Parts: sequence; structure tokens; C-alpha cells
Amino acid sequence: MMCSGAAPVVGLLAWLALFIPAVAGAQENRSPERYQHLARALFEELVEINTTNSVGDNTAAAQAMADRLLAAGFPAEDVHVIEAAPGKGNLVARLRGREAGRDPILLLAHIDVVEANPEDWNLDPFSFIEQDGYFYGRGTADDKDESAIHVANLIRMHDEGLALDRDVIIALTADEEGGPHNGVQYLLEHRRDLLDAEFALNEGGGGALKNGRRLANTVQASEKVFQSFQLEITNPGGHSSLPRQDNAIYELSQALVRIGAHGFPVMLNEVTRAYFERSAELVDAETGAAMRGILASPPDAGSIVTLAAVPAYNSRMRTTCVATMLEAGHAQNALPQRAQAVVNCRILPGQDPTEVQAELEAVADQPGLMITPMNSPTPSPPSPLIDEVLGPIERITEEMWPGVPVVPTMSTGATDGLYLRNAGIPVYGVSGLFSDIDDVRSHGQDERILIRSFFEGQEFLYRLVKALASVE
Repeated sequence: MMCSGAAPVVGLLAWLALFIPAVAGAQENRSPERYQHLARALFEELVEINTTNSVGDNTAAAQAMADRLLAAGFPAEDVHVIEAAPGKGNLVARLRGREAGRDPILLLAHIDVVEANPEDWNLDPFSFIEQDGYFYGRGTADDKDESAIHVANLIRMHDEGLALDRDVIIALTADEEGGPHNGVQYLLEHRRDLLDAEFALNEGGGGALKNGRRLANTVQASEKVFQSFQLEITNPGGHSSLPRQDNAIYELSQALVRIGAHGFPVMLNEVTRAYFERSAELVDAETGAAMRGILASPPDAGSIVTLAAVPAYNSRMRTTCVATMLEAGHAQNALPQRAQAVVNCRILPGQDPTEVQAELEAVADQPGLMITPMNSPTPSPPSPLIDEVLGPIERITEEMWPGVPVVPTMSTGATDGLYLRNAGIPVYGVSGLFSDIDDVRSHGQDERILIRSFFEGQEFLYRLVKALASVE
């Protein structure tokens, strides 16, 4: 799901498990059986089409979904498979509302997947396997589940002849997982007319489960900026039998220790303020008091210390930078001529990456240290927390899972939503797909999704899109 090593959203709310009561006897929430079967069939078809960057074919998957829509009666002029390069196809399809209606909404999902070595799995990653209450296969959790749901729900709405007040667009895209032909970027540059919408729904949010209990339904409305820096110190070196004071390894190590001990300033935006405000009511008294403390102006120093001890909180209240790679020396019997490290930063939206670099240089305080950006950052603005979107999410969540709170959140990684946000299209990561916070398998071995969660997510997204499209 997330290029740039994004952390799965369910990990954000592991802390809620101790504080939110179980929802006993939750009702079954299912779409009509016909469309459950359809969603499952689409899901199986997508999983069994290899769409990895190395050997996969995204165009085949996009065309398979296009064929389904055409067979369901969608006009050809509303179904497009657009290739950025051979094998890098994207599907864009439109269900039309009334002509005088409001601006469209966009349902975004990616159909490419990360690599999967069959030797590392207990099951074939490119076979769709139903077992022990789960669907298994690469992409079942990231992101072919939502791709199949969107197509099945669009066909359902078409079949039902709903009176929509706006067009509903789906875009199933390529290379979200880091390939060279990102579908959202390509479509915005070459076919912006097909994607233009008032706002979009995307991955990035979802439901958190622990021990079978639903903890929260999260809405991703913001994401951090990925930026890596290379740190390097060079030295003439020499024979290891004649040590020098200016050892490149020691000097770099000292700089890294200072960076590791540094805490960037606390900076909250609308999304993270809402996150802490709502979360303060759900946690223990001490943690809740600390959450309210950082909402003060200026933030309470003791509250910052309390929350900084928990990575899930610390990463949401400030920019973070951490050493992730290290390389030095060239021989056992030689003084190092070069020492290098990679420091990966996740920068708050709205903060200038050049300011982060300058702060790293000041904190490192090491003569001769060179700090160089390794990539071009792609900042994106937070999406506004508007009642038009949050209201239906909260209402439908309460209908389907009474007592489960809706919590706005900021992803510490990145999704394709950042490209839409930069194009002026607000994005909300929400799915109603609940998964176990203690068993996260996206990008990992034996990826899977609970069958029950898949069908409940299908119904949640159907109700949500219908509400947002103002069915009369």
C-alpha cells in the first residue's frame, strides 16, 4: 500500500486496545449475496494476475476490471484503460449522476503489489486461497481488496439505477508500491479531466481489531513527507597500527548519537489536533491528560515527555529522523577513509525539508560532515476535516459497529493521496476494513484479510459512497 515504507494504519492505534470496550453482538452487515459473490470473484481474478513491478502486468489487471464493467452495461466512453508504459495500465471508470449535479467523487486504489517470493510463503502468493476464515494472496490487504470492492459496488449502484447527485469515478492505478510509472502522477499529467473530483476516498485508514474486538475506524486525512539524507565524513585514512584523533567512524558515530537524542519541535495541524482531542477521551487518565497538555499553547513540556515515550504518539506530534543505514571503512587493517549513514526523516506536512536539513546540521555539530538530500520530497497539504465527509463516516460506522469511534489520523508514511492533494483534490483514507493490529501482513509473508472484514468493508463503502453521492 504505501510507497516510501509507510507504516500500516492499524499500527497507529495499538494503544487503544486496553481502553475501548468490546462491541458485543455486532450485527452482520452484508451487501446482497449477488454482489458479495461478484466482489469475491473480482478479488480472486485480481490476486491471480501478477502485478509486481519485476514481472507483473498491471494492464492485464486493469483490462480485466474494465471488461467486467463493460459486461455490466457501462458505456465504452466511460471506461478507460490508459497505459503509462507497456504493462503499466490504469483503469478509470465513471458512473454518471445527473447532469446538473455536484462535482464528482473519486474512489482510488492501486492494483500493483510488492514483490512476493513463493519460497518465502507457506502458500502460493499469486493464488487466491480461502482458508480458516481468511482470503490469502499477495494484495489481499494491500490493495486489491479495495480495488475489487470499488468495482463490485460501482456495478451494484449501476444495476440499482440509483439517482446520484454526482458522478462516481474509480481509478485503479499502477506503481504505487514504488515502480517507475506511478499511475496517479501520469493520469494527473496526461488525463486530468478523467480524475477531477471534489474529493477522493483512498486507502490509508481502516479499522483496528484486537482479540476480535473492533477498536476504532480511522480516517487518514494527512501524511508525512518522506525525505532521506546521506551523512558522510571523509578522511585520508592510514594504517590501523597508527590511530589518529580524526577517525571518520568515530566522528560520524558522535554526530548520529546527537541526532538520535534530538527531538524536533511539536507542531500540530488540524488533523493531528483532532487525533489527540478524540484519543484523549479513549485512553487512561494520565495519557489523556498528556494529550490535552500538548494541545495547549505552548504545549506542556511534561506532556511532551510523556507522549514521546510512545512511538505512535511521538511520530504524530513532530517530525522524526532516524538512522537506517551505515557503511564505513575498506579494510580491517586500515583507518577508515569514509563513513556514511542514511538518516530517514518523516517530515510534518507544512514543514520545509530544507529547514529539517539545517536543523540536522546544527544538531550534528560535526566539522567536515556533509549532509545531502537523497531524494526530492513531495509535500502535500492535509485534507480539511469537513462535516460533509466525516458526518456520513461517523453515522455509518455507528450503524454498522455501534460504539466504535471514528478517529482522524495522519499517516507517518506516504500513499498516492499526496499527488491528489497537491493537485487540489482532498483525500480521505477510509475503508471500514478491520484487521488485527497484532498480525499485520501487508508487504509480508502469507498476506491475508478476514473474509468477514472484506464483506463488511464492501457494505461500509457502498453505504458511504451512496451517502456522499447524495442518493435521492
